[in-house]
Amino acid sequence: MSETQTAPEPQVKVWREGSAGRLRLNRPAALNALTLDMVRLIDQALTAWENDPAVALVILDGEGPRALCAGGDVRALYEGGKRRNDEGPRFWTEEYRLNARIAKYPKPYVAFMDGIVMGGGVGISAHGSHRIVTETTVIAMPEVGIGFFPDVGGSLLLARAPGELGLALGLTGDRFGASDAILACFADLMVERARWPEICAALAALPPSADGTAVTQLLQSFATSAAPGPWAAAREVIDHLFARDSVAAILAALDAAGTEFAVKTAATLRKKSPTSLKLAFKLIREARALTSLEQALTIEYRLAVHALESGTDFFEGVRATLIDKGQTPQWQPPTLDQVGDDIIERHFASLGERDIRFN
Repeated sequence: MSETQTAPEPQVKVWREGSAGRLRLNRPAALNALTLDMVRLIDQALTAWENDPAVALVILDGEGPRALCAGGDVRALYEGGKRRNDEGPRFWTEEYRLNARIAKYPKPYVAFMDGIVMGGGVGISAHGSHRIVTETTVIAMPEVGIGFFPDVGGSLLLARAPGELGLALGLTGDRFGASDAILACFADLMVERARWPEICAALAALPPSADGTAVTQLLQSFATSAAPGPWAAAREVIDHLFARDSVAAILAALDAAGTEFAVKTAATLRKKSPTSLKLAFKLIREARALTSLEQALTIEYRLAVHALESGTDFFEGVRATLIDKGQTPQWQPPTLDQVGDDIIERHFASLGERDIRFN
C-alpha cells in the first residue's frame, strides 16, 4: 500500500467505550444495508464480548443520519442467485444464526433503531433486549413487494403484534413510525434522537456488573412519548377486516368496506406478488403457534431457499424495483386464484439435510 493510500473503512466499526461494546454499521451510502461481511463482524464482536468481564452491554447503531439499516444486500443475493451459486443460502444461514444469537445474548443488547430500519435491519435490532426508537424512525417489512416474504424472524415479530396488526403490516409492507413500532412490539421505548450521544455515554459509564435491569432503568430516564400513530388509529378496522381465513377473503372484505383506508389498502395488496401474499399470510398466521425464534427462522429459511430456487417472483421483483428501477413487476402466477396450494406447500417443505441448524 502506497503512502497516499488509506485502508478502506470497515463495514462495521467495533470498539470499546467504558463498559459498552460498540457496534456501528458503516455503509451510509448504501443506508447501511447488511452484507455477509457485516454479519460476520457483528458475530465476531459478540463472541469476543460475551465472556469479557469488562463488557456489561452491547450498543448497536448506524453511521449517518438516514438509517440504522435499510435491509440486506438484496442485489447481491439476486446476482448470486442468477449465477446459481450458494451465496443466498450461505448469507441467510449466517444472518439467521446471528438473529437467533442476538435474541439469546446473555448481556443487554441495546439497538438504536433510528431512521430507516427494514428487513435485515429489523433482524439485528428488534430481537435485542432493549430496542430504542426516535422521532425519525421508519420501520417496515416490505419483502412482499419484491416477491419475497417477511424473514429474519419478522414472521414471529409480526405474529406477536396485537390483533391483526402484524398481518396487516406484513401483507402491505407499509412503513410505521416510533409509536406504532412500540404498539406492534418491534420496540420498547422512544427517545429524542439528539440525546443519543448522551445516552451512549451514560450506558458506557455503567459498571461492568450492570445487568438488564440497570440498563432498562437508565434508558427509561431518557424516554419520551409520541402521539399514537396511524396504525394505532386504524386498529379496530384492521382487526375486523384482516380477521379472515385467506388473502382473497381479506381483499373481499376491504372491497366491501369501501372506506378510504380499505380502498388504499386493497390497492396496495394488489401490487404485491400473489405468491408472496399467500406465503406471508400462512407464515405469519402459523407463527402464532411457535414457541421460539429458531422455529420461525427455520421455516423462513426453507421459504427463502425455495424462493431462490424457483427462479420466479423474487428475481422479477428485484429486477423491476432495484435493477430496472420503477418498472411494474410481472408476477407469475399473476393472480391469487392461480397460486395453487401446491405452490405454497412446496415452499414450506423441509430441505432435509440442507435445513438450517442452530447450535
